Amino acid sequence: MNQGLIPVILAGGKGERFWPLSRQERPKQFLSLDGSGKSLLQTTAERLLAITGDWERLWVVTSAALAQGVQAQLPNLPLTNLLVEPEGKDTAAAIAWSTLVIAEKYGLDAVVGFFPADHWIGDQQAFRNTLTAAMSLVSKTKAIATLGITPQYPSTGYGYIEQGEYQGEYHGLAVYRVNRFREKPDLATAESFLATGGFSWNSGMFIFAAGVVLEQLRQYTPNLISLLEAKGKEAYPELPKISIDYALMEKTSLAYVLPADFGWDDLGDWNGLDRLRKGEADNLELAKHIGIDTHNCLFYAEDDQEVIVTIGVEDLVIVRDGNITLVVPKNRTQEIKQVLKNIANNPNLSQFL
Repeated sequence: MNQGLIPVILAGGKGERFWPLSRQERPKQFLSLDGSGKSLLQTTAERLLAITGDWERLWVVTSAALAQGVQAQLPNLPLTNLLVEPEGKDTAAAIAWSTLVIAEKYGLDAVVGFFPADHWIGDQQAFRNTLTAAMSLVSKTKAIATLGITPQYPSTGYGYIEQGEYQGEYHGLAVYRVNRFREKPDLATAESFLATGGFSWNSGMFIFAAGVVLEQLRQYTPNLISLLEAKGKEAYPELPKISIDYALMEKTSLAYVLPADFGWDDLGDWNGLDRLRKGEADNLELAKHIGIDTHNCLFYAEDDQEVIVTIGVEDLVIVRDGNITLVVPKNRTQEIKQVLKNIANNPNLSQFL
């Protein structure tokens, strides 16, 4: 494997849709959800260490609130490689600031990759092969590569990438220019995307030469990059809160997509855990459960001394964590974020965040 990639783990997310298990001080990336006993952050770091060969080239960007937790989970990470944002300003700020820091250390030709901390990936070799292809692309072409995931079903929870002109093969993988990014669709639109065969799920993983992205940021988001170049992270209070997709990827003409199939899930909410671990069973029982006429439900309890009892229910997520019980239909788990907004607006409930 080429040792030239400098991976950066994006570890500032809140994982709100995994509440109540995911909390402010214990976000989703700190949880073990895949049954391995390791957190999502730890398995992401292991996956990328197989590429770098050592900790010296692995970087993490996170929030001030989570920095101590990251250090506890990744004790071998050099402190100089932990970039701590003073406040969350979404992925454009995180990627821009990290790229500036890495370019200063390694030069503008450094090939940088950004990877969310909370993804599950099944086939590690296929993942490494995809990165090799992306690195080959960005070393030969002025390109910002994004990893697209070959859709397995018509998801309404993911954004999509529409493939444009075919650019050839790199290490056996087809590469396309990005025609456009599409927002999370309704079911009928998602089904039409699948039928065409020309769409990928947007994984949020990017590979590029540092100098290329800095040049594009100066063109499309000059207010953000100029502040960071002038002040570093001291600029954060003045930065716009915007994702890298909106700030750059939807505007640049240098976006390329590599549709890949290495077994992937962003574990965005409780349904992601259901997809990952239920298999052929009727219910996913990560708790002591006694049920009568109970179908297609997910049960989770932190305390193995607690019992969840159900009669005549289906398609529910039921979670017990400490003094909180969550009961929600599987098709409404996205609304957990609204519950957290309601809790945040009530000072008497702040201990439940």
